[in-house]
Amino acid sequence: MQHQDQEKAVPVGLYTDEQRRRRDESPWTLVQGILAPTQFIVFLVSLVLVLWYLFTDQLLEWAAWSVIIKTLILYAIMITGAIWEKEVFGHYLFAPAFFWEDVVSMGVIVLHTAYLVVWFGDIFTPAEQMVIALAAYAAYVVNAVQFLLKLRAARLQEEKMRAEGVLE
Repeated sequence: MQHQDQEKAVPVGLYTDEQRRRRDESPWTLVQGILAPTQFIVFLVSLVLVLWYLFTDQLLEWAAWSVIIKTLILYAIMITGAIWEKEVFGHYLFAPAFFWEDVVSMGVIVLHTAYLVVWFGDIFTPAEQMVIALAAYAAYVVNAVQFLLKLRAARLQEEKMRAEGVLE
């Protein structure tokens, strides 16, 4: 009997049954579902503005403020994501299921914060500041792909489990 209970606690795929229940019941799941696409839209707009500035030397303030807005949304998604991770996995960050995504997220945060430091500190030329923003955005894209692949794998695993009658 005890052995069967231990088997139920071992994740099949990304989540155990209990973690899946907590994920589905958490209000932070919806928050993440809203913030993630919002951040992506802001990223796309900001990327265009940053590139526009780098190629035309126009709209510097728009580009700079777009990176700041993107960074603030990133902070919001990271804070709420840590709360979500605590509710679902019992860790604010670096739960085994999302360890590498969280590691790369830390790099993304560092690069976005570096942009804020150089912008507010008026360090480097505006073009050099925008290159830092582009480095932050490249890391963000890698991290977004990580999360999308993880979510796709979880969805496929759950579909397979439903087809096998393991999940309702």
